[in-house]
Amino acid sequence: MPLPVQILPIVSLLISTFFLMAGAGLMGILLPVRGSIEGWSSYQIGAFGTSYAIAFTAGCVIIPKIVQRAGHVRTFSSLASLMAISVLLCAIVVDPYAWIIFRGLAGFALAGCYMIIESWLNERVTNETRGRIFSIYMVVTMGAMMGGQYVMPLSQPQLTVPFMLCAILFAMAVIPNALSKAQSPKPLTTIRINLVPIFRNSPVAAVGVLLAGVLSGIWNNMAPVFGEKAGLSTAEIATLVVAAMAGGIVFQVPLGRISDKVDRRYVMTAAGLIGVGAGTAGVYLAGSGPAVLFTLAFLIGGVVYPAYSLAVAHANDYAADSDFVKIASGMLILYGVGTMIGPIYAAFLMETFGPRGIFQAVGSAAAFYAAYSFYRTYRREAMPVDERPDFQTVPLARTQTPASFALDPRAEPAEPGEPEEAPSKAA
Repeated sequence: MPLPVQILPIVSLLISTFFLMAGAGLMGILLPVRGSIEGWSSYQIGAFGTSYAIAFTAGCVIIPKIVQRAGHVRTFSSLASLMAISVLLCAIVVDPYAWIIFRGLAGFALAGCYMIIESWLNERVTNETRGRIFSIYMVVTMGAMMGGQYVMPLSQPQLTVPFMLCAILFAMAVIPNALSKAQSPKPLTTIRINLVPIFRNSPVAAVGVLLAGVLSGIWNNMAPVFGEKAGLSTAEIATLVVAAMAGGIVFQVPLGRISDKVDRRYVMTAAGLIGVGAGTAGVYLAGSGPAVLFTLAFLIGGVVYPAYSLAVAHANDYAADSDFVKIASGMLILYGVGTMIGPIYAAFLMETFGPRGIFQAVGSAAAFYAAYSFYRTYRREAMPVDERPDFQTVPLARTQTPASFALDPRAEPAEPGEPEEAPSKAA
């Protein structure tokens, strides 16, 4: 089937996704930078990220119940409106403690919007088109988030204009879905949190994805604060954040392909050591020019984002094929817990050692990631290469909900004649 024919039924969903992600990208960089300009402490700014992560994770659990009562279109419109309200309230009430609440409202609403869009997309794909549509969705989400961060340099963060632009983007996300003729999808799946089986299935994957969340929470929430304190312009701060995302995109595929050929835990160890090296270099080069900082951000991103996908891939090596969605969804909750810890941990080090503390936070978290991955190589035999599923690229974990995994090609139902439940590979 030609690509345009495949995309046509989901154009409105992809347009809504683009506006939503662009607004999320802008809000994610705007609030830390404005908070730093206001002179708020790193603890207060770090609390924005922790509040967002807690509310986002809660939204993944609560939103499906709201959708069952109100329907997809009304719920999506209400949540997008709540996001616009939250960012406008930030412009009206410039207070760090109020912003912690407003950022939490945005995280809760954003989780619901993601879940609704992803469930709608899943209703529109077939087994033949799933892989391609999933790839297009990944490109739209990452491209929109990166593009949204470059909206901030168009106006000064000290003013209310960027807050208004962010609210406009969230409002624009409502229009395509509200006018779409697409039939509402089936009710959303409610998460059942049971992390014990995930740890038993693969301890290194469970700990690894938790630390990946810590790394992501550190960088995504506190990098804009570092950039502002380092004297970078708003365009340079946006480039600093985007450079890390670009590093994640570039590093993810080669690291994943290498992990298909060797013990994935060795690749996880190597990725962690790269993070240690980049963090150590950042401590000594934090006062360097933008080009050096962009290079360091690129290397850090090459660890922050692939750290999650490598851990998920290792978990799937030992999980039954039919358990993919359940395992991946549970790991996303662990990742969310890590993103709650990361901003506060980075804030502590930045308050103690100054802006360069962000690199100490990245380096130490990456060191734990590398050390535990290497330790586990002595605790369990590696699975033979020919028995492992191939590595699959994944979207940025910060944009995922459990509904994301139903779109993943690995979630395809069994072919006719195949058993519904495959025997577990866990030892």
